[in-house]
Amino acid sequence: MRRRAVLVTLISTLLALGVPGAASSAAEPPSSDLYVSPAGDDHADGTARHPVRTLDRARDLARARVAGMKGDLTVHLASGTYRRTEPLVLDARDSGTGGHKVIWQGTGRTVISGGRQVSGWRKVAGRPGLWSAPAPQGLADTRQLYVDGVRAQRARGAVPVDLTQTPTGYTASSDTLAHWRHPSDAEFVYTSGEALWNIERNGLGQWTEPRCRIAAAEGTTITMVQPCWDNSNKRVEFPDIPGRTVSMVGPGHLTNSGRATYIENAYELLDQPGEWYLDRAAHRVYYLPRKGENLARADVEAAQAEQLVDGQGTASAPVHDIAFRGLQFSYATWLTPSRPEGFSEIQAGYTITGEKGWATQGLCQYVEGGTCPFASWTKMPGNVSVVHGQRIEFSDDVFAHLGASGLDLGTGSKDSTVNGTVFTDISGNGLEIGGVDGQTPASGVQVTNNHLYGLPREFHGGVAILNGYTQQNTIAHNQIDHVGYSAISLGWGGWPDKIGDPATANPSHDNAVRDNLIFDYMQMLDDGGGIYTQGLTGTSMADGEKVTGNVIHDQWGLGKNVYTDNGCTYETVEGNVLYNASYANVASRHTDYRDDLGNNDPTLVKDNWWEEGTSDGDNKGLVTSGNKIMTGLSDVPSETLDNAGLEPAYAGLLDRRIGAPSAPEAPSRVGTSTAGADALYVTFNPSFADGGSPVTGYTARAYDASGRQVGEQAVTAAEFKRTALVRIGELPSSGGPFTVTVTASNAHGAGAPSLASLPLTPASVSALPGAPTSPRLRTAAGAATVAWTPPTATGDAKVIGYRVTVSDGRDPIEVTGRDVLVGQPSAKGMFRVIGGLRPATSYTVTVAAVTAAGTGPTATTTATTKP
Repeated sequence: MRRRAVLVTLISTLLALGVPGAASSAAEPPSSDLYVSPAGDDHADGTARHPVRTLDRARDLARARVAGMKGDLTVHLASGTYRRTEPLVLDARDSGTGGHKVIWQGTGRTVISGGRQVSGWRKVAGRPGLWSAPAPQGLADTRQLYVDGVRAQRARGAVPVDLTQTPTGYTASSDTLAHWRHPSDAEFVYTSGEALWNIERNGLGQWTEPRCRIAAAEGTTITMVQPCWDNSNKRVEFPDIPGRTVSMVGPGHLTNSGRATYIENAYELLDQPGEWYLDRAAHRVYYLPRKGENLARADVEAAQAEQLVDGQGTASAPVHDIAFRGLQFSYATWLTPSRPEGFSEIQAGYTITGEKGWATQGLCQYVEGGTCPFASWTKMPGNVSVVHGQRIEFSDDVFAHLGASGLDLGTGSKDSTVNGTVFTDISGNGLEIGGVDGQTPASGVQVTNNHLYGLPREFHGGVAILNGYTQQNTIAHNQIDHVGYSAISLGWGGWPDKIGDPATANPSHDNAVRDNLIFDYMQMLDDGGGIYTQGLTGTSMADGEKVTGNVIHDQWGLGKNVYTDNGCTYETVEGNVLYNASYANVASRHTDYRDDLGNNDPTLVKDNWWEEGTSDGDNKGLVTSGNKIMTGLSDVPSETLDNAGLEPAYAGLLDRRIGAPSAPEAPSRVGTSTAGADALYVTFNPSFADGGSPVTGYTARAYDASGRQVGEQAVTAAEFKRTALVRIGELPSSGGPFTVTVTASNAHGAGAPSLASLPLTPASVSALPGAPTSPRLRTAAGAATVAWTPPTATGDAKVIGYRVTVSDGRDPIEVTGRDVLVGQPSAKGMFRVIGGLRPATSYTVTVAAVTAAGTGPTATTTATTKP
């Protein structure tokens, strides 16, 4: 009896510790499973009573047992944090056998962490509000710091000097940077996007945000690190095509004379709550706490490890039949951008690397010595990575607080799944599948019922899901929202049609992107899409890529809901619900140069609900058929809407929030335009990292040249989403130029202010804009899409809206939004849906542009609705 009492007590203790299977352990024979606990002992035998402490010891014990597996072998990880300085390396020896899996199973909140806790905080004398602590032992560098699970911002600010670009860097207008503590720590950031109002385009294409560190600042000479500088400024151009790089992606050098958008990572830039800096030489961390943070009890984590799990399969010895369930992967960094390699971005986190990367990397037949295949640039690594992995499973996991890509299922990945998992607060891409380097393509990967949101947080050209050259992959029933650039990006290397060459051959075929819910995307950069595809997707329409049943809406940056970019061939876009795009629902057309027939890349756009209203037809292989103009969601079958996004069993993922609730991150890319002699219009990119609670409003504040606040205007988030601008009035008539910052607010308060806009002095405006051009109506039975092109001349102010009138006497329709603001400088077409029309009826519609000077002349179009 006494032995039984002891056993019952033991079982109760195990249940309290969250050890799976404890309730039935009295009746079951000894288990071959293994048990791990942060309080365990690596000299133990790994039983439930005597768990080991480290993942490495558990792996070694499991490795000894897999040969005799007669069922799944589960490695039970008790709730707690398992800290790593190096990745858990798995290879073929760690695979399941006989059709059974090795399962790494979390319990409660099981965190695999690459972080080091920072403690011993003290106030810094002479710097009100600033605290410092010794850097943890062994932490030589990091790019990320988190306070109670909330990402802190590396100290940043405006470049304090004027810069003139040179072959090796810059000449500065003063020696300010040379007097900083450690100027070689500082990093220039070049944010692109569309040039809008006085917002500059500083990167390597509207979809990029490259970064290069300072090598030295001596007097007024600033030398930038190599090879990052050359890779960002010496990209080879075709000698007979001025401005066209041999890569056919973006410009050959940093635009706007190499002007940096801002500078990051210097002690001298610490001026806002939530900012931090690591002084590597002094081995100290500095931090300005946010309101309500108490460093005496906060969990402050500096990301140290660059990988958490590294699955090292090979073509001949793949790693296989392994599952990771119920685990959180957090607090890993990626240090390459801090090194001389920097971050010379091409697209979607791919970069040019190597001493002469600008001259040869990925350029194949287009330059002597070019590396093949074309477009084989360097992919951002994953903090969790598997290559040549077969039947690998990630389910019910969390990838958060990470400094590279979250998960990379790389070369040779096969028949693997990512299911029921959250990806958020990741510096770069959320999930990567396969690659574009000509290696064994990923195949049979199923990415289903995951929630990806609030990313990328640092490398803003990253995407939620990146899928390279792959076969028979399915991306379905995911929800992707609040992301800085494209949501899903597929394919690569279709660009040779830009010079009249056929799209580059690749092994992709039979991929499907279906039934996903995507919204509030492209919140920072431009020229992307909800689903973005380029290059050959198969060998025929039968095995080409299928984009079906997705609901995609509320895009901010200029692009498309579904973007078929250069070389996209054999694409089917069918049965999707597409609305609130900024430019087009589906686009675009490209010539197929595989023959001399003058056809377009074969594409089928069929049976979608959309707003652009393009009529049925066959434009040399670009077929549109059965698409329906939607005036609202009530026009769409409810089963189509209900089927998109997470399936009911996974709805709980939307309630799984990571980290402590906080105020939103700062908006970005703040720009101003004159709104009269004493007022400014302000636009900016909204906050897509909301701190765990929806953004409720924004406040714009204007400052004069002395830094004194002279104006303020608040706006709700809903109103800003509708208009894309804020008006600050009653500014001093002689106090300009003015700069503007913007803060975002939610239920937890107001966040830090944005970087300031460039200065602007309001001016009187009186000249009205010209009339829009090329007005036209695309009709259905009860609705029509009115389309037009912005006016070629806008008087002495910027277009902020349009007024559409319909001949049936209804009130004028006021057209506002981000696409209005970006339409003028980019000369992109506009469209809006008019509902409530009668069939077989003639209507006349007029469109006029609106600026601060008033409403301009109208453009008129007439058409008859369908019977």
